[in-house]
Amino acid sequence: MKVWAGKTVLITGGTGSFGKKFAKKILEYDVKKVIVFSRDELKQYEMAQEVNDARIRFFIGDVRDKERLYRAFDGVDYVVHAAAMKQVPACEYNPFEAVKTNIYGAQNIIEAAIDRGVKRVIALSTDKAAAPINLYGATKLASDKLFVAANSYVGGKDTRFAVVRYGNVVGSRGSVVPFFKKMAVEGKKLPITDERMTRFWITLDQGVQFVMHSLERMKGGEIFVPKIPSMRVVDLAKAIAPDAEIEIVGIRPGEKLHESMITEDDARHTLEFNHYFVIAPEFPWCPQEYTTHGRGLPEGFKYTSDTNTEWLTVEELRALVNKL
Repeated sequence: MKVWAGKTVLITGGTGSFGKKFAKKILEYDVKKVIVFSRDELKQYEMAQEVNDARIRFFIGDVRDKERLYRAFDGVDYVVHAAAMKQVPACEYNPFEAVKTNIYGAQNIIEAAIDRGVKRVIALSTDKAAAPINLYGATKLASDKLFVAANSYVGGKDTRFAVVRYGNVVGSRGSVVPFFKKMAVEGKKLPITDERMTRFWITLDQGVQFVMHSLERMKGGEIFVPKIPSMRVVDLAKAIAPDAEIEIVGIRPGEKLHESMITEDDARHTLEFNHYFVIAPEFPWCPQEYTTHGRGLPEGFKYTSDTNTEWLTVEELRALVNKL
Protein backbone atom coordinates (compact mmCIF):
# COMPACT_ATOMS: atom_id res chain seq x y z
CA MET A 1 0.00 0.00 0.00
CA LYS A 2 1.47 3.33 -1.08
CA VAL A 3 0.33 5.16 2.06
CA TRP A 4 2.89 3.15 4.11
CA ALA A 5 5.80 3.34 1.69
CA GLY A 6 8.85 5.00 3.23
CA LYS A 7 6.95 6.01 6.38
CA THR A 8 8.04 5.80 10.00
CA VAL A 9 5.22 4.47 12.19
CA LEU A 10 5.13 4.60 16.00
CA ILE A 11 2.78 2.42 18.06
CA THR A 12 2.10 3.37 21.69
CA GLY A 13 1.34 0.31 23.79
CA GLY A 14 3.20 -1.54 21.07
CA THR A 15 3.87 -4.70 23.09
CA GLY A 16 0.17 -5.37 23.74
CA SER A 17 -1.95 -7.83 21.75
CA PHE A 18 -2.96 -5.23 19.18
CA GLY A 19 0.43 -3.51 19.01
CA LYS A 20 2.34 -6.71 18.28
CA LYS A 21 -0.09 -7.82 15.58
CA PHE A 22 -0.17 -4.33 14.02
CA ALA A 23 3.65 -4.06 13.95
CA LYS A 24 4.00 -7.44 12.27
CA LYS A 25 1.35 -6.54 9.69
CA ILE A 26 2.78 -3.20 8.57
CA LEU A 27 6.28 -4.72 8.35
CA GLU A 28 4.84 -6.64 5.38
CA TYR A 29 4.77 -3.29 3.56
CA ASP A 30 7.57 -0.98 2.47
CA VAL A 31 7.68 1.04 5.69
CA LYS A 32 10.89 2.79 6.62
CA LYS A 33 10.73 2.10 10.35
CA VAL A 34 8.35 0.79 13.03
CA ILE A 35 8.84 2.12 16.57
CA VAL A 36 7.36 0.16 19.46
CA PHE A 37 6.74 2.57 22.35
CA SER A 38 5.85 1.01 25.71
CA ARG A 39 6.94 0.98 29.33
CA ASP A 40 7.63 -2.76 29.84
CA GLU A 41 11.22 -3.67 28.98
CA LEU A 42 10.60 -7.41 29.43
CA LYS A 43 7.80 -7.43 26.87
CA GLN A 44 9.97 -5.42 24.50
CA TYR A 45 12.79 -7.95 24.91
CA GLU A 46 10.42 -10.85 24.25
CA MET A 47 8.96 -9.10 21.20
CA ALA A 48 12.45 -8.40 19.85
CA GLN A 49 13.17 -12.16 19.96
CA GLU A 50 9.91 -12.86 18.15
CA VAL A 51 10.10 -10.20 15.42
CA ASN A 52 13.33 -10.36 13.43
CA ASP A 53 13.34 -7.26 11.21
CA ALA A 54 15.98 -4.55 10.95
CA ARG A 55 13.27 -1.89 10.54
CA ILE A 56 11.81 -2.32 14.04
CA ARG A 57 12.91 -0.16 16.98
CA PHE A 58 12.03 -0.32 20.67
CA PHE A 59 11.53 2.79 22.78
CA ILE A 60 10.92 2.61 26.53
CA GLY A 61 8.53 5.32 27.65
CA ASP A 62 5.14 6.23 29.12
CA VAL A 63 2.44 8.35 27.48
CA ARG A 64 2.27 10.28 30.75
CA ASP A 65 5.77 11.62 30.03
CA LYS A 66 5.44 14.40 27.44
CA GLU A 67 9.18 14.99 27.14
CA ARG A 68 9.75 11.34 26.33
CA LEU A 69 7.03 11.50 23.66
CA TYR A 70 8.71 14.54 22.11
CA ARG A 71 11.92 12.51 21.78
CA ALA A 72 10.11 9.40 20.48
CA PHE A 73 8.09 11.33 17.85
CA ASP A 74 11.16 12.81 16.18
CA GLY A 75 10.92 11.93 12.48
CA VAL A 76 7.67 9.97 12.89
CA ASP A 77 5.02 10.15 10.13
CA TYR A 78 2.15 8.15 11.67
CA VAL A 79 1.22 7.38 15.28
CA VAL A 80 -1.16 4.58 16.28
CA HIS A 81 -2.16 5.19 19.88
CA ALA A 82 -3.03 1.88 21.55
CA ALA A 83 -1.64 2.51 25.05
CA ALA A 84 -4.30 2.68 27.76
CA MET A 85 -5.46 1.35 31.09
CA LYS A 86 -8.18 -1.01 29.83
CA GLN A 87 -9.34 -3.22 32.67
CA VAL A 88 -12.67 -1.96 34.05
CA PRO A 89 -12.12 -3.11 37.68
CA ALA A 90 -8.57 -1.70 37.74
CA CYS A 91 -9.83 1.68 36.52
CA GLU A 92 -12.67 1.69 39.05
CA TYR A 93 -10.29 1.15 41.96
CA ASN A 94 -7.41 3.27 40.61
CA PRO A 95 -9.32 6.19 39.06
CA PHE A 96 -6.54 8.79 39.23
CA GLU A 97 -4.15 6.43 37.44
CA ALA A 98 -6.70 5.81 34.69
CA VAL A 99 -7.17 9.56 34.21
CA LYS A 100 -3.40 10.14 34.03
CA THR A 101 -2.88 7.48 31.37
CA ASN A 102 -6.07 7.67 29.31
CA ILE A 103 -6.80 11.42 29.41
CA TYR A 104 -3.56 13.24 30.22
CA GLY A 105 -1.73 10.70 28.07
CA ALA A 106 -4.02 11.56 25.15
CA GLN A 107 -3.28 15.26 25.61
CA ASN A 108 0.46 14.53 25.63
CA ILE A 109 0.15 12.51 22.41
CA ILE A 110 -1.74 15.37 20.74
CA GLU A 111 0.67 18.12 21.75
CA ALA A 112 3.79 16.11 20.91
CA ALA A 113 2.35 15.09 17.52
CA ILE A 114 1.51 18.67 16.53
CA ASP A 115 4.83 20.08 17.67
CA ARG A 116 6.85 17.26 16.07
CA GLY A 117 5.02 17.45 12.73
CA VAL A 118 3.48 13.97 12.78
CA LYS A 119 1.17 13.64 9.75
CA ARG A 120 -1.53 11.29 11.04
CA VAL A 121 -2.53 10.06 14.48
CA ILE A 122 -5.21 7.43 14.97
CA ALA A 123 -6.31 6.49 18.50
CA LEU A 124 -7.94 3.22 19.54
CA SER A 125 -11.13 3.59 21.52
CA THR A 126 -13.75 1.17 22.85
CA ASP A 127 -17.48 0.57 22.76
CA LYS A 128 -17.44 1.41 26.47
CA ALA A 129 -16.83 5.07 25.50
CA ALA A 130 -20.36 5.32 24.08
CA ALA A 131 -22.76 6.33 26.89
CA PRO A 132 -20.19 5.24 29.51
CA ILE A 133 -21.19 4.00 32.96
CA ASN A 134 -17.70 3.08 34.21
CA LEU A 135 -14.54 5.12 34.66
CA TYR A 136 -12.69 3.34 31.88
CA GLY A 137 -15.42 4.25 29.39
CA ALA A 138 -15.57 7.82 30.71
CA THR A 139 -11.80 8.31 30.30
CA LYS A 140 -11.92 6.92 26.76
CA LEU A 141 -14.86 9.18 25.88
CA ALA A 142 -12.80 12.14 27.11
CA SER A 143 -9.86 10.85 25.08
CA ASP A 144 -12.04 10.55 21.96
CA LYS A 145 -13.25 14.13 22.41
CA LEU A 146 -9.66 15.34 22.79
CA PHE A 147 -8.51 13.64 19.59
CA VAL A 148 -11.46 14.94 17.57
CA ALA A 149 -11.05 18.49 18.88
CA ALA A 150 -7.27 18.34 18.33
CA ASN A 151 -7.90 19.01 14.64
CA SER A 152 -8.93 22.53 15.65
CA TYR A 153 -5.54 23.14 17.26
CA VAL A 154 -3.22 22.24 14.40
CA GLY A 155 -3.37 25.68 12.79
CA GLY A 156 -1.56 25.63 9.46
CA LYS A 157 0.20 22.32 10.18
CA ASP A 158 -0.58 19.05 8.43
CA THR A 159 -1.20 16.90 11.52
CA ARG A 160 -4.57 15.13 11.51
CA PHE A 161 -6.26 13.09 14.24
CA ALA A 162 -8.95 10.39 14.12
CA VAL A 163 -10.36 7.61 16.31
CA VAL A 164 -11.30 3.95 15.80
CA ARG A 165 -13.98 2.46 18.06
CA TYR A 166 -14.76 -1.25 18.23
CA GLY A 167 -15.81 -3.97 20.67
CA ASN A 168 -14.32 -7.00 22.41
CA VAL A 169 -11.35 -8.61 20.67
CA VAL A 170 -11.32 -12.41 20.46
CA GLY A 171 -8.39 -13.80 22.44
CA SER A 172 -6.71 -10.49 23.29
CA ARG A 173 -4.89 -10.05 26.58
CA GLY A 174 -7.57 -9.84 29.26
CA SER A 175 -10.17 -11.54 27.06
CA VAL A 176 -12.69 -13.86 28.69
CA VAL A 177 -11.74 -16.66 26.26
CA PRO A 178 -8.52 -17.86 27.98
CA PHE A 179 -10.24 -17.47 31.36
CA PHE A 180 -13.15 -19.68 30.30
CA LYS A 181 -10.71 -22.23 28.85
CA LYS A 182 -8.75 -22.37 32.09
CA MET A 183 -11.90 -22.84 34.16
CA ALA A 184 -13.10 -25.61 31.85
CA VAL A 185 -9.77 -27.48 32.04
CA GLU A 186 -9.91 -27.28 35.83
CA GLY A 187 -13.46 -28.67 35.80
CA LYS A 188 -14.94 -25.56 37.39
CA LYS A 189 -18.19 -23.77 36.69
CA LEU A 190 -18.04 -20.97 34.13
CA PRO A 191 -19.09 -17.70 35.80
CA ILE A 192 -21.53 -15.63 33.73
CA THR A 193 -22.54 -12.25 35.09
CA ASP A 194 -25.96 -12.28 33.40
CA GLU A 195 -27.41 -14.78 30.91
CA ARG A 196 -28.86 -11.90 28.82
CA MET A 197 -25.47 -10.22 28.35
CA THR A 198 -24.34 -9.46 24.79
CA ARG A 199 -21.13 -8.05 23.33
CA PHE A 200 -19.72 -6.90 20.00
CA TRP A 201 -17.03 -9.29 18.76
CA ILE A 202 -14.07 -8.73 16.46
CA THR A 203 -10.93 -10.73 15.76
CA LEU A 204 -7.48 -9.26 16.28
CA ASP A 205 -6.75 -9.51 12.55
CA GLN A 206 -9.98 -7.68 11.71
CA GLY A 207 -9.15 -4.96 14.23
CA VAL A 208 -5.68 -4.45 12.76
CA GLN A 209 -7.01 -4.30 9.20
CA PHE A 210 -9.73 -1.82 10.18
CA VAL A 211 -7.23 0.50 11.89
CA MET A 212 -4.97 0.35 8.85
CA HIS A 213 -7.80 1.17 6.46
CA SER A 214 -9.07 3.95 8.75
CA LEU A 215 -5.63 5.57 8.87
CA GLU A 216 -5.47 5.42 5.08
CA ARG A 217 -8.89 7.05 4.55
CA MET A 218 -8.95 9.54 7.46
CA LYS A 219 -9.29 13.27 6.78
CA GLY A 220 -9.32 14.37 10.44
CA GLY A 221 -11.91 14.32 13.23
CA GLU A 222 -13.67 11.07 12.40
CA ILE A 223 -14.62 8.25 14.74
CA PHE A 224 -14.59 5.09 12.62
CA VAL A 225 -16.89 2.26 13.72
CA PRO A 226 -16.78 -1.14 11.95
CA LYS A 227 -19.86 -3.22 11.26
CA ILE A 228 -19.17 -6.34 13.34
CA PRO A 229 -21.30 -9.16 14.76
CA SER A 230 -22.68 -9.55 18.25
CA MET A 231 -22.57 -12.62 20.46
CA ARG A 232 -24.26 -13.80 23.62
CA VAL A 233 -21.84 -14.51 26.45
CA VAL A 234 -23.71 -17.72 27.32
CA ASP A 235 -23.20 -18.87 23.71
CA LEU A 236 -19.48 -18.21 24.06
CA ALA A 237 -19.38 -20.34 27.19
CA LYS A 238 -21.19 -23.16 25.35
CA ALA A 239 -18.77 -22.84 22.44
CA ILE A 240 -15.71 -23.16 24.67
CA ALA A 241 -16.97 -25.81 27.09
CA PRO A 242 -20.33 -27.30 26.05
CA ASP A 243 -20.39 -29.72 28.98
CA ALA A 244 -19.36 -27.24 31.66
CA GLU A 245 -21.86 -25.98 34.21
CA ILE A 246 -22.68 -22.26 34.07
CA GLU A 247 -23.01 -20.16 37.22
CA ILE A 248 -24.79 -16.77 37.14
CA VAL A 249 -22.78 -14.48 39.43
CA GLY A 250 -24.34 -11.05 38.79
CA ILE A 251 -23.14 -7.95 36.97
CA ARG A 252 -19.88 -6.50 38.29
CA PRO A 253 -19.36 -2.82 39.20
CA GLY A 254 -19.18 -0.67 36.09
CA GLU A 255 -20.39 -3.45 33.77
CA LYS A 256 -23.16 -3.06 31.18
CA LEU A 257 -25.71 -5.64 30.13
CA HIS A 258 -25.26 -4.59 26.48
CA GLU A 259 -22.66 -2.41 24.78
CA SER A 260 -23.17 0.51 22.41
CA MET A 261 -20.92 1.85 19.67
CA ILE A 262 -23.20 4.56 18.27
CA THR A 263 -25.72 6.27 20.53
CA GLU A 264 -28.97 7.72 19.26
CA ASP A 265 -27.57 11.23 19.67
CA ASP A 266 -24.32 10.38 17.83
CA ALA A 267 -26.36 8.80 15.03
CA ARG A 268 -27.66 12.22 13.99
CA HIS A 269 -24.21 13.12 12.67
CA THR A 270 -23.12 9.60 11.67
CA LEU A 271 -22.75 8.43 8.09
CA GLU A 272 -23.07 4.85 6.94
CA PHE A 273 -20.81 3.12 4.43
CA ASN A 274 -20.92 -0.49 3.23
CA HIS A 275 -18.71 -1.97 5.95
CA TYR A 276 -18.40 0.76 8.55
CA PHE A 277 -19.84 3.95 10.04
CA VAL A 278 -18.23 7.36 10.44
CA ILE A 279 -19.25 9.55 13.36
CA ALA A 280 -18.49 12.90 11.75
CA PRO A 281 -17.11 15.77 13.84
CA GLU A 282 -19.54 18.54 14.70
CA PHE A 283 -17.15 21.27 13.64
CA PRO A 284 -17.17 23.63 10.64
CA TRP A 285 -14.08 21.89 9.25
CA CYS A 286 -15.85 18.51 8.89
CA PRO A 287 -14.70 17.07 5.53
CA GLN A 288 -17.47 17.55 2.95
CA GLU A 289 -16.43 14.30 1.30
CA TYR A 290 -18.25 12.38 4.01
CA THR A 291 -21.47 14.32 3.74
CA THR A 292 -21.62 13.67 -0.01
CA HIS A 293 -20.59 10.00 -0.11
CA GLY A 294 -21.94 8.55 3.13
CA ARG A 295 -25.59 7.72 3.85
CA GLY A 296 -27.40 9.38 6.73
CA LEU A 297 -29.05 7.22 9.38
CA PRO A 298 -32.77 7.17 10.21
CA GLU A 299 -34.03 9.09 13.24
CA GLY A 300 -33.81 6.96 16.37
CA PHE A 301 -31.01 4.74 15.03
CA LYS A 302 -28.53 3.30 17.51
CA TYR A 303 -25.86 0.63 17.13
CA THR A 304 -25.94 -1.63 20.18
CA SER A 305 -24.90 -5.21 20.77
CA ASP A 306 -28.45 -6.37 21.59
CA THR A 307 -30.12 -4.71 18.56
CA ASN A 308 -27.45 -5.74 16.05
CA THR A 309 -28.63 -7.50 12.87
CA GLU A 310 -25.60 -9.81 12.70
CA TRP A 311 -25.03 -12.54 15.30
CA LEU A 312 -22.45 -15.26 15.83
CA THR A 313 -23.81 -18.75 16.47
CA VAL A 314 -22.32 -21.20 18.96
CA GLU A 315 -20.70 -23.07 16.06
CA GLU A 316 -19.19 -19.88 14.60
CA LEU A 317 -17.88 -18.87 18.02
CA ARG A 318 -16.33 -22.30 18.48
CA ALA A 319 -14.58 -22.01 15.11
CA LEU A 320 -13.19 -18.58 16.07
CA VAL A 321 -11.95 -19.78 19.44
CA ASN A 322 -10.31 -22.86 17.91
CA LYS A 323 -8.28 -20.64 15.59
CA LEU A 324 -6.58 -18.91 18.52
